[in-house]
Amino acid sequence: MKTVDDYLAKAPKEKQATLKKLRQTIKVAAPKASESLSYGIVGYKLQRKSVIFFGYWKSHYAIYGLGSGVTKVHAPDLKNYLQSKGTIQFPADKPLPYALLTKLVKARVAEIEKAGDRAGHGSKLVGKESASEG
Repeated sequence: MKTVDDYLAKAPKEKQATLKKLRQTIKVAAPKASESLSYGIVGYKLQRKSVIFFGYWKSHYAIYGLGSGVTKVHAPDLKNYLQSKGTIQFPADKPLPYALLTKLVKARVAEIEKAGDRAGHGSKLVGKESASEG
């Protein structure tokens, strides 16, 4: 697999619509983020920092890389989902909480942009991803 489209196409048919909607949700919430395949899953970066990654498994969808700052702030919203260090799992047999995912991604983008502003980079600096990554 070389592209995100390849990754989505290889997903089981019953997961493809959910994955496509998740992809679109992330793109809308983080429009300046670059998209790539990394570690065999879909990832988004902004200013060379991870915004979010997502993958699918037999019984769940998972998101990774939001950072502890975002997950701590949104802990009450996440209490019904299985979590381990850096991972949040959503059951495959239930609809994904797209509004919550939007809120999480936007919070992570704001965190990255705020850190970039403090470092003197401003929010216009966007890390360039290699097209051959993945």
